[in-house]
Amino acid sequence: MHTMSTVELTKENFDQMVTDNEFVLIDFWAAWCGPCRSFAPVYEKAAEDNPDLVFGKVDTEAQPELAAAFGIQSIPTLMIVRDQVAIFAQPGALPEAALADVIGQARKLDMDEVRKSIAEQEAQQGQGQAEQNPQ
Repeated sequence: MHTMSTVELTKENFDQMVTDNEFVLIDFWAAWCGPCRSFAPVYEKAAEDNPDLVFGKVDTEAQPELAAAFGIQSIPTLMIVRDQVAIFAQPGALPEAALADVIGQARKLDMDEVRKSIAEQEAQQGQGQAEQNPQ
């Protein structure tokens, strides 16, 4: 029997999966979506090739709240979350080589740098709001 290497994510287990694992890939999909069905085996194979990472799937039909929370407009959308930060999100079914490349790049990311740039962006946004509303 072939074990599924991907995890079905629901609004019940989503937060825990993302909190408990430092590197989670998420495939937003639906059964009626042709490109999603063709992407599924590519995603499964990547999951088998990267057993140390968590490969999650969100059925947007069954989990509309999760899809809405992430502003998913089209499916399939692949999202990568590291240390609870979404570092990659792209709609469209990726070919195998492209998916492998994205995973490789995501692995190499320096999360300290990512967090620093997020903090800088948030600080800039805060300043921008202050300038718009002079007291």
